[in-house]
Amino acid sequence: MIVGEIKLTTAGIRYIALFESLTGAMARDCIDDGDRVLYVVRNGDMGLAIGRNGEHINRVRKSIGKHIEIVEYSSDLAVFMKNVTQPAKVLGVELVVRGGRRIAYVEVPASEKGLAIGRDGKNIEKMRILAQRHHDIDDVIIK
Repeated sequence: MIVGEIKLTTAGIRYIALFESLTGAMARDCIDDGDRVLYVVRNGDMGLAIGRNGEHINRVRKSIGKHIEIVEYSSDLAVFMKNVTQPAKVLGVELVVRGGRRIAYVEVPASEKGLAIGRDGKNIEKMRILAQRHHDIDDVIIK
């Protein structure tokens, strides 16, 4: 399987170094999204990244001065999309290839569609960015 290409900015590299030194968790990716920073951590490092009572994540947030979001990596697309979509519940993930484009359909309960999409589409945009970078998915559609 071809995995999307991850290109880190110099700020992203600095954020990863800071994150790893403050939390002890291994970050696979970092995206500075304006008012928030998204980290993708190695599978199994989520608890370490957050820390007891959120102390590690709070330390990173105070150092950077932005909202921090952490997603646990998985080589399994369905598991990864469930991790990215949290706290919205994912009922299923279907990968469809149309005209050479890889599209992930993420099914969520009707009552949680708004949560999955997020204010101003921020959550669906996060899904699209991370799915492209880590699983070479061209688009994510919530159904």
